[in-house]
Amino acid sequence: MYFENIVFGPIKSRRLGASLGINLLPQQGKLCNFDCIYCECGWNKDGRKDQLLPDRASVKTALEARLQQLASSGENIDAITFSGNGEPTLHLEFSGIVDDVLTLRNLYAPKAKVCVLSNATNIKKKEVFQALQKIDRAILKLDSAFDATARLINCPQNDYSVESTIAALQEFKGKFILQTLFLRGEHKGATIDNTTPTEIEKWLHIVAQLRPEEVMIYTLDRATPAEQLQKVLLEELEAIGDKVRAMGIQVNVAG
Repeated sequence: MYFENIVFGPIKSRRLGASLGINLLPQQGKLCNFDCIYCECGWNKDGRKDQLLPDRASVKTALEARLQQLASSGENIDAITFSGNGEPTLHLEFSGIVDDVLTLRNLYAPKAKVCVLSNATNIKKKEVFQALQKIDRAILKLDSAFDATARLINCPQNDYSVESTIAALQEFKGKFILQTLFLRGEHKGATIDNTTPTEIEKWLHIVAQLRPEEVMIYTLDRATPAEQLQKVLLEELEAIGDKVRAMGIQVNVAG
């Protein structure tokens, strides 16, 4: 499934409420430096035919028009969220677009939180880091504490490592939200499970080290490109969440 407009929704999000989405990626394809086995947008290879990104002016125009519609109809939103068909921070005008979104939010929907859903691969870039510092909720991914498991789940298209990601996340000094999707299954003959005691123990160690302002724990909710995947029971997610809550960190669990 692709998001076929620059601005879409609002949609009912398990974690963000009524969320108006912003897609900075191709409208008829996917562009990402991960190729996650659970991505609702499918595989990267299936979106190669469309690599056209909307420019900054087009994003601003589309968002303002939609916010004006919502304001005139009296429809409230809880969030304006960068998500869409891949990794939003890949857009070369990401920083400037964030500035535009904040200005429009303040004008038309001042109660809405500006959020970014990101795989955290570009947070080492100064302009991306600074842009994420301005928004309300930088929601950054870490699906495993181990490189081998992360490669199986996220299929990074670059030199990804958990250690370097942790180092970059530490620069936020806790002003971010850590998101982790838990799942089990098989893919290309490999068994995948980021809920084992070993996985959870190391992941909890990282959470304690980073101390984000919130941790989002969730599991599969939509169709996945890899077919042999299983969602994790809500009770299991809550048990993991309780271990994080014991650290004094806010937890959002979505089963």
